[in-house]
Amino acid sequence: MPNSEVVVSDTSPLLNLALIDRLDLLTSQFSSLTIPTQVWDELTNGDAGLDALRDLHDTEFLTVVDVERSDLFTEIFRDLDLGETAAICYAIEQDADLLLLDEKDGRQVARRHDLSVTGVIGILLRAANEDDLDLQQELDALREAGFWISDELYSKILSEVE
Repeated sequence: MPNSEVVVSDTSPLLNLALIDRLDLLTSQFSSLTIPTQVWDELTNGDAGLDALRDLHDTEFLTVVDVERSDLFTEIFRDLDLGETAAICYAIEQDADLLLLDEKDGRQVARRHDLSVTGVIGILLRAANEDDLDLQQELDALREAGFWISDELYSKILSEVE
């Protein structure tokens, strides 16, 4: 059930959902998604999931925006990669309702700036709680695609929907 929240994403959630062929979860949960040019550049730097990502790019759902290198950008970029930095800075500038971000260090920076954060697992959990999604199958697909999930977290996630 999409809503009108301002949702910004980093590279990892989009790429990992593309790799498991579940970008549809974004369009079912949000009315739109915004990514910085730096994130789009990271996504298109490889071949993995590229066709699905380009298809999403060609819809009105996904908006790619320029993010300027402000003082805050420079400060954050000391500790994070370019895409994470741009996504966090844009989310701060736009007072985003939600930031999609997987990396631990990036999440810590985002939370220091009072941003609400979720990642690919949060998207899957949300879908599993709202729909008839086989969460274990999707988590296994994520792991097979190279997304690291500890056994402890894997079990905890599955217990949250049972």
